[in-house]
Amino acid sequence: MIDLSQAEFRKSSYSGSGNNCVEVATNLPGVVVVRDSKDPDGPKLVFSRAEFEAFITAVKSDHFG
Repeated sequence: MIDLSQAEFRKSSYSGSGNNCVEVATNLPGVVVVRDSKDPDGPKLVFSRAEFEAFITAVKSDHFG
C-alpha cells in the first residue's frame, strides 16, 4: 500500500475559487494521486506516471471528445 500522507495536492488555476474540481499530487515517487476537491479526506485514485501521462495525452488530442 502506498503512503499518501505526504501527498501535496494542487488544483488547476483554471478551476478558479470553486471546489468542483479534482486535485492532483505529483510529488510522490512513481505515482500521481487524484482526489475530489469537495471531499479531500475521501477516496483517492492512484496512477502510475505512465498511466497519467497517457491520459493527459489522450485529453489533449481530444480522444474523448
